[in-house]
Amino acid sequence: MTEEMQKYDMNGNGVIDPEERELLLEDRRREMDDADAKRDAQRRITYMAASGILLFPFSVVATEAFGLSGASTLLADMSTIYYGSISVIIGAYFGFSNMAAKK
Repeated sequence: MTEEMQKYDMNGNGVIDPEERELLLEDRRREMDDADAKRDAQRRITYMAASGILLFPFSVVATEAFGLSGASTLLADMSTIYYGSISVIIGAYFGFSNMAAKK
């Protein structure tokens, strides 16, 4: 019996009983649910960041169109910080997620 299976052998008889099998299956189901939720969160973060990156230039154009030249100048000046910050956030999130998955 593998070490992973031994942790589910609650009575120590060396056999996975039906009750212990239920625990094993429930644990595996929860692990799969957690992995699915993690992928969903990564997908949502990516969509939100990508939409922000794509919509940011339109906000500069829109403020200029509404006659808010000061606002459009400020937004244009902040763009380097915004794009850099979003890139770092996404990179760190996916990097640490992949690093944790390799352990």
